[in-house]
Amino acid sequence: MTEPLLSVEDLSVAFRSREGEAVAVDRISFTIAPGETVALVGESGSGKSVTALSILRLLDGAAVQTGRIVFKGRDLAGLPEAEMRKVRGADITMVFQEPMTSLNPLHSIERQIGEVLDLHRGLTGKAARARILELLELVGLRDAARRMGAYPHELSGGQRQRVMIAMALACEPDLLVADEPTTALDVTVQAQILSLLADLQERLGMAMLFITHDLGIVERIASRVCVMLNGRIVEAGQAQAVLADPQHAYTRRLVASEPKGRGNPVAADAPALIEAGPLKVWFPLKEGWLRRTTGHVKAVDGVSVRVREGETVGVVGESGSGKTTLGLALLRLTGSEGPIVFLGRDIERYGVAAMRPLRRDMQVVFQDPYGSLSPRMSVADIVAEGLVVQGGHSRAERRAIVARALTEVGLDPAVMDRYPHEFSGGQRQRIAIARAMVLKPRFVVLDEPTSALDRSVQSQIVTLLRDLQRERKLAYLFISHDLKVVRALANYVLVMQNGRVVEEGPAERIFSDPQTEYTRTLFSAAFALKSDTVADVEPV
Repeated sequence: MTEPLLSVEDLSVAFRSREGEAVAVDRISFTIAPGETVALVGESGSGKSVTALSILRLLDGAAVQTGRIVFKGRDLAGLPEAEMRKVRGADITMVFQEPMTSLNPLHSIERQIGEVLDLHRGLTGKAARARILELLELVGLRDAARRMGAYPHELSGGQRQRVMIAMALACEPDLLVADEPTTALDVTVQAQILSLLADLQERLGMAMLFITHDLGIVERIASRVCVMLNGRIVEAGQAQAVLADPQHAYTRRLVASEPKGRGNPVAADAPALIEAGPLKVWFPLKEGWLRRTTGHVKAVDGVSVRVREGETVGVVGESGSGKTTLGLALLRLTGSEGPIVFLGRDIERYGVAAMRPLRRDMQVVFQDPYGSLSPRMSVADIVAEGLVVQGGHSRAERRAIVARALTEVGLDPAVMDRYPHEFSGGQRQRIAIARAMVLKPRFVVLDEPTSALDRSVQSQIVTLLRDLQRERKLAYLFISHDLKVVRALANYVLVMQNGRVVEEGPAERIFSDPQTEYTRTLFSAAFALKSDTVADVEPV
């Protein structure tokens, strides 16, 4: 048999604190052969990323690491730091989940990739520039020569991830560690990145450790899989066999955790709570010293939408398609042109004061609950904020209402005096939902409320949203690029591209018989209907 390229033997990692040591990784072992892809799968907190950082010895000083990490015959755990620096970036490289936080915002793309080539290959000047251009073209970055001078904020999410991959491949490593490299990306961009990684692996002969919580990705890219729970590997084997016939109860739960069911039925005579359009939201482009308007970004360009009582309208499309801007316009949180009729009143011209009484009936849940919840406010204060603004309740009454709202979303009211950082991602999203529901609204905009969550937590949130809708006859505008979640919730679907609706109709019809090429491309990427559909997706 071929000797393993990497052998992790009895690895344990604990983090020291005043309360003692918290074990993050507990005596795990696995191997990766040359050219092989092994997936580490599990929910947030299972120890996947800590394992990856342990291999490269990137954990902070609070970590206590034991066990052996043998790479090409050498135990990395015992290497001097100077030797370890030679391994990082050259023999083993890493692609992180969020490229915007991994790339230096003050340096151009050329400089950041050039730094790797200078450190490990001694390439500078024209030779380095030629290699950087070659790498950017290798990862499919469009107009690579012009993009070399760009800064991270000038690139889209998919483009930034391609730059990260180019940087990781600069020295043709033997092992690439990919830590959730597609989680924050649209389905089409995700499909492109997965196809790119598989193609580069075959061309370069490198091995890959792929970390994810999405079993659909594992099925498409990995040959073997290790399932992690609470720092331990609870099941391992050939990917196809594990996913087809999982043996451990936790693996079976992961496999079964795709959002299921369909949207709640809507009464035929259900009244429209909000009806708008055609709506326009154009942002001016200004140039020169005098800041003259030279054009417009047409974020929303002639879109009409109607949401009835008890109905969920799903809005899908890639980043930049105008989904979130449409939701903000309906809530009068951004300026727009065109009629917006809410509860029988045209609110297009309403200002802040006129809108305040209506805020009780229209609420929003944002994508990132950690970013939208104040870290300085307790859960009780966060959920009760709308009650304070609207007035009419004593402090004791507010706490009683908050307790009921937390119970409705599946949280113990006893936690109301704790702070957001003390909760998991799924629990924080439940708090955000409780904040939106506490005023008993009639219309709620849900802006990517599940995209940052594990699949099993997504399933729980979808069930919660359906239950609340059924009990209160809520109307939802559900904005997402995750089509599996949209299919489980929506009654009607709008497909947006470049600020316009390119297709719309009942959810069952849209998902079973999409009419436009763009919609078919989205669905092919999301549901992997064909293995060759990825090649048809235009590169970003």
